Order: sequence, then C-alpha cells, then structure tokens
Amino acid sequence: MKISKKTVLNILLILFVLSFFVTPLGYYGKIALNRLFSFSPSIIETSQRDRIMDYDWKLKDADWNFFNFEKSKGNVVFINLWASWRLPCEAELASIQELYDQYKGKIDFYIITNENRPPVEEFMEKHEFTFPVTYLIIGEKMPIDPDKVPSSYLIDKQGNIVVDKEGIADWSNAKVYDLIDDLLAE
Repeated sequence: MKISKKTVLNILLILFVLSFFVTPLGYYGKIALNRLFSFSPSIIETSQRDRIMDYDWKLKDADWNFFNFEKSKGNVVFINLWASWRLPCEAELASIQELYDQYKGKIDFYIITNENRPPVEEFMEKHEFTFPVTYLIIGEKMPIDPDKVPSSYLIDKQGNIVVDKEGIADWSNAKVYDLIDDLLAE
C-alpha cells in the first residue's frame, strides 16, 4: 500500500493540531498566540473618561496586611485584575512585568488577584515576576468591576480612568510609555 504525499502531510497537520491539546507544546503555544494577538490598549477620549471619586477601599498586600487605596490618591495608578489559572492572564503578565521594571517607584501598581497566597506565590516564583501582588478582599467595595478578569486600568493623578481594558493588552510599548510619561508630567 502506497501512501501519498498529501496523506502524510494531512496526518502531520492533524498530529500538530492535536499536540496543542495533549502536550505542553500546546500550553506554551496558546500563551504565545495570546501574546502575538495582544495589542496596545486604547486611550479613552478626555470627554469620555470616568473618574474615581471614592479611594476608600481596602486591599491586602503580599504579606497579607490590610491597606487602603487612599494612599494612591493624587498618583498615577496602574491596576490589573488577574488570576494565575487563567491562560490569558499569564500571557499578559510578562508585559506588565516590563512595565513595572520601567516605572516602579514612579507610579503605583496594583496587580490584584482574589486567590489565596500559596498558589500565587508559586506562580510568581515559577515565572520570576517581581511586581507587587495585591489581594482582593471579597465583598469589599471597589470603584472598578472585580469580576472582569483579566482587565486593566490606568488612572491619572486626578482619578480619571485613562485606559479601561478588558482582556489582555501589550503594556510594554512606546505608546503606553509615552502616555504614562505624559500623565506623570501633568
């Protein structure tokens, strides 16, 4: 029995596609595809921006200590809602790490999860992320929707939401850096 070249190519194609479902190649391939198709977030027009009026909401830091978001009033703030078990979040966090490396100490970062510490700490160590993790207090009031995961917000010094991005985005690019530089200069 002779197998045609077309049949061999079809079998190889099917095996390649199946590998995305049953091997680690698929997991890393999905992350790579998510990163490939993530773009710079859109900036909200000045007249369309919502404003955070209430900074009085509580969170927990990496040491599980409570703190109030009020400490960020008057600062440029980056907020990201994520979960370690969500593949799109993992794809996005690499660009957030680059953003953090570029602007740590200049803007306030809130990389917020509603998970418990052990899986988050394991995830952070595995991926060598160094940005600060903030823990959501379930049921605590928030000026943003904590159910949209992943989602990110960039807030100016006056509390205006300049970027409101549901889903993943590429946060490490010149467009975002220029925007943050402008917000810091205000």
